[in-house]
Formats: sequence, C-alpha cells, structure tokens
Amino acid sequence: MKLVRVTVGLFEVNCVLFQLNGSRTLYIVDPGGDWKLIRSESRKFEYDEAVILFTHAHVDHISGAGELAEDMKITKVYLNPADLPLYNSPENAIPPYYPAAKNLPATMWPPEAPGIGVFACPGHSPGGTSYYLAEDDVLLSGDTLFRNSIGRTDLPGGDSTLLIRSVRKLLNALPDQTRVIPGHGPETDIAEEKRNNPYVM
Repeated sequence: MKLVRVTVGLFEVNCVLFQLNGSRTLYIVDPGGDWKLIRSESRKFEYDEAVILFTHAHVDHISGAGELAEDMKITKVYLNPADLPLYNSPENAIPPYYPAAKNLPATMWPPEAPGIGVFACPGHSPGGTSYYLAEDDVLLSGDTLFRNSIGRTDLPGGDSTLLIRSVRKLLNALPDQTRVIPGHGPETDIAEEKRNNPYVM
C-alpha cells in the first residue's frame, strides 16, 4: 500500500491519500482545505479513478471537497448518512476561520472496497466513521481517537457516552501494533492508547 499524509486547512486536518496494492483507485480521506495541495500530492500516485472518503462532516474536514471533486472529476464520495444533515447545513461553519463549505458533491454509502474496513464510530458526530486498512494495519480514526485523547463532544450531535464506546470498540477490535492516523495531530498506535489514553483506562 502507498500512503501519504498531508496537513491541510487552518485546523491542520490530517488528509490521507492512499492506494491499495494492485488497485488503480486513489482514496482521499478528509480533504478539509488546501485542495490544490491535495491535488499536487495526488500526482505521486498512478491511478484511474479518485474517490473521497469522509470520516465525518464537520466543516474543517470537508471544506476542500467541492473544488477538489470538480478539479479531479471525482464522482464517488462516501459519507455515513447520519452526518448528512451536518454536511448539508449552512450552519456547519466556524466563523471567521471556516465559512460553510460550498458546491459539495453528492455522497453515497457504504464504501465497498476489499481491504477497507469500516467502523461506525458515533460520538464526535452522529456519523463518525473510522477506516481500517488491513493491508498495512493502519487505522484512519478521524476525530474519534487521538494520541492519548479523544474527540470533543460539545458540538451539536456530540455524545460522550457514545464516543467512549466507539473508542473502546476500536481498541478491542484491532491489533496492538495498528498504526493510528487521527484527524488531527500526531500518529499513535493501539497499544499506546490502551496503556496511556486517560479516557478509556
């Protein structure tokens, strides 16, 4: 598997581009801004089709999707439908940093790709989703699980009980050596979070 992580937007979202071995599909996870930079990073891959995967629909994770999808002619965009009200809301904004995203592409669900495991992880948002790439033992955890921390739940649709349950589900389901790339901040692994994450100890 080939994987590139690039930090985008004012809130430094970890946008991940990856391609599974033997696949001609490029997956772009959480294009939350700086769409031209993401487009430039995509040139490191040889692909026939590009697809967008969202971990959730907060504006800092979706704001670059409209322009990127138009520029790269992306027609397959995946979002857990529990986050569609958020995705389509003009109030999904963080002024003055992020206005509401415009010209967002239509979404579908679920992604059906061999090698990509999908974990429903409500709590940070109703449709929070983590993606597990079994080929290289990598978890893209979105804003569910961070290094020694978890996502916030004080935004509309947040639920701390659900979030803790989602985090524990990930920690119990995946091997200790699993590399975790969160939606923001440094990488971690499952063993580290089992040992030191104060929210689930």
